[in-house]
Amino acid sequence: MPWKDPMELLSKLGDFLLEKVLIIVPVVVISLIAIKIIMKLVDRMLGRLPLEDAIKRLIRTAVKVLLLAVAAIVLMSCLEIPVTSFVALLSVVGLALSLSIQNFLSNVFAGLQLLASKPFKVGDYVDAGNCSGTVYEVGLFYTKLTSVDNKLIQLPNSTIVGSNVVNYSSQTHRRVEIKVTASYDAPTEKVKGVLSRLVEENPMIDHEKPVMVRVNAYQDSAIEYIIRVWCANDDYWTVHYDLLEAIKPAFDANEIEMTYPHLNVHMMKEAGEETSGT
Repeated sequence: MPWKDPMELLSKLGDFLLEKVLIIVPVVVISLIAIKIIMKLVDRMLGRLPLEDAIKRLIRTAVKVLLLAVAAIVLMSCLEIPVTSFVALLSVVGLALSLSIQNFLSNVFAGLQLLASKPFKVGDYVDAGNCSGTVYEVGLFYTKLTSVDNKLIQLPNSTIVGSNVVNYSSQTHRRVEIKVTASYDAPTEKVKGVLSRLVEENPMIDHEKPVMVRVNAYQDSAIEYIIRVWCANDDYWTVHYDLLEAIKPAFDANEIEMTYPHLNVHMMKEAGEETSGT
């Protein structure tokens, strides 16, 4: 093997590096400028869309990563580096990564769905994922609820999306429903009149909406009545308990018996004679 002059080798290496630098620098500069321009356009477009900030940040990050990947592929092509193997490798790595973080991605996409569809907002009282509470925070991975006894509940977003969600705070008004029983001896119109007066005297009830005081069922030992009224959402529990606590004193004042389950027994003493007891 003939000996080559080290200076000649250094000269060729320098020419090779200079050639590559002359390719790399313009490609990198142009790519960075193009990415910056595209990202400005993306920011302007996202600023006009009515999306949550978390969704905007995620979209922006995804676009930037995609642009950087494209720039890397362009640079490799300019340097005559095989791109096919690199793309195949990225595909395999992406598939393996997606399988390993499947639950993570499921929660992320569920979080995006919640942020986009907005079935509830912070401050709403909801039933979701077999839990109840006031929404404290809606994140990309978890939604946090505060229970009535001030416990913090963290629910994976995928659990919420896959279950029924009941939002008690989405409407301005809510219907209060109370069932109460009274003796068969009490005239139904008298009982309904007493219950109607309780409804009329409650200032938190919205009297412009339908009010219903009716017989609901004939039970074994009593007649069941039902009260249905409307009130502001924030006043629901106050109206519910005010009516509930007022019923017993009103019945007592009007001599209406609130019966409890009992059984009538008929006893035969002798033929033709009958006694009864309770």
